[in-house]
Amino acid sequence: MCLRSFRCSFCYIFVILFTLFLCFIISIFLFWIIISPSSVKFQVTNASLTQFNLTNNNTILNYKFKVKITARNPNNNMVVYYRRITAYAWYKDMNFVAVNLAPFDQGHKNTTLLQEAVFEGQSSIRLGPKQIVEYNMERSVGIFNDLAVDLDVTIRAKFGRFNSIRFNSQFVKCRRLRVPLISNGKPVATFNVRRCSSPYFFQDRDDEG
Repeated sequence: MCLRSFRCSFCYIFVILFTLFLCFIISIFLFWIIISPSSVKFQVTNASLTQFNLTNNNTILNYKFKVKITARNPNNNMVVYYRRITAYAWYKDMNFVAVNLAPFDQGHKNTTLLQEAVFEGQSSIRLGPKQIVEYNMERSVGIFNDLAVDLDVTIRAKFGRFNSIRFNSQFVKCRRLRVPLISNGKPVATFNVRRCSSPYFFQDRDDEG
């Protein structure tokens, strides 16, 4: 009799705990659906080159590349805390340098201009014969067509009283930038604003299977 009573009590406790756990999971799922945060929108508002030339038999790239990027938080009740921002510069799908940008906090319905990314120095680079031909054509015209900037961001988000832990957001990709080369203090063309790709900004990339 005692054993049966013990088993009944255990089953009753197990059912209660399982129900509470299930309710907790469902509440988190519903909470996230209700929030359904829209991704932060990034765009490159200006970019320029004052130096971009190959030396040492086309194996060393000398550069001074400046980029201005804005971030738009479209959410009504979401605050985003940017705790780490690393900007990577690419040419012909080859990463040649990275710089750290200043962290900041962004309120809801807010557009923020990030610290200007200044890439300056020299790096080794390996371009194929076709890419070198493209580089020479672009340099003769004064516009480089295949530059890109990616942002590697660590953030924390706040919705009402709910605070997330820090996580690594999906990469923000600003690709296929047509950047004018400044010659004699003047660019040969104007830079056209370019939108960046950030469709899953609030998804932790480290949770991907």
